Amino acid sequence: MLVIVAPGQGSQSPGFLSPWLELPGARAQLEALSETADLDLVAHGTVSDAETIKDTAVAQPLIVGAGLLTLRALLGDAPDSMAPVAATAGHSVGELTAAAAAGVLTTDEAMTLVRERGRGMAEAAALTPTGMSAVLGGDPDEVVATLERHGLTPANMNGAGQVVAAGTMEQLAALTDDPPARARVIPLQVAGAFHTHHMQPAVERLARHAADITPRDPGTVLVSNADGQPVASGTDALARLVNQVSNPVRWDLTMETFSSMGVTGLIELAPAGTLVGLAKRGLKGVQTVALKTPDDLEAARQLVAEHGKENPL
Repeated sequence: MLVIVAPGQGSQSPGFLSPWLELPGARAQLEALSETADLDLVAHGTVSDAETIKDTAVAQPLIVGAGLLTLRALLGDAPDSMAPVAATAGHSVGELTAAAAAGVLTTDEAMTLVRERGRGMAEAAALTPTGMSAVLGGDPDEVVATLERHGLTPANMNGAGQVVAAGTMEQLAALTDDPPARARVIPLQVAGAFHTHHMQPAVERLARHAADITPRDPGTVLVSNADGQPVASGTDALARLVNQVSNPVRWDLTMETFSSMGVTGLIELAPAGTLVGLAKRGLKGVQTVALKTPDDLEAARQLVAEHGKENPL
């Protein structure tokens, strides 16, 4: 059983799309996505520096655009292209990529929403100095208790011994000085406390734009990172995409669902690597491919051939 997953913010790196644009039709596709996003994704995926693509308003459309580009390179764009895929899911902003893959959103709708999501979260992050830190290791209950003591939110519960804490810079500094036992705290290079109440202004902005969209029910199982459960309807999926901005990401529960489904193969869309790393620790025995460059397409297609099946819906 095969799943396709899409990464979130922080997975991008300078020039990561350059080799992909050598594929036939890829540059034209990315230019079309750029027009909807009102952003030059070709430049940002090839020549922009690390500081430029760290900007939330740039990073989020770039990541979703890259996911859509590499999904098409892998499976094509025929109406039944997702037939071998049992389920799809995305981490944070990657859930927009997954929603488009599942047929809930069109590519234009996904790019419109990610444009507004990125801009809204960047503006919300500018209101108060906030950030995020990864907490690696430690007893899970003690980690959560320590975050609560410091007034922090466990914004990403990623499984495999990784929790991402979010809050004000003062709260994060206190966590660094007083970490959970047997845990390491690593500050992350992000612009704000994503997936917390600090992002409420972005939720309101995204909700206004989502009101103009009529979503479709998933044609491929879409596993929500809010609670790790399959989403029954397009209306519910769209509501979750909006509310997700200020709610924690439960990738641990998403992986638990994959395990209970009997998933045997997992492909991560570009910019790939993070979710495959979590899968290797949290989904033992599942074969994985990270689509980092077109050189990975052959291995990914082999995984589709070996683990793909007709869509269960």
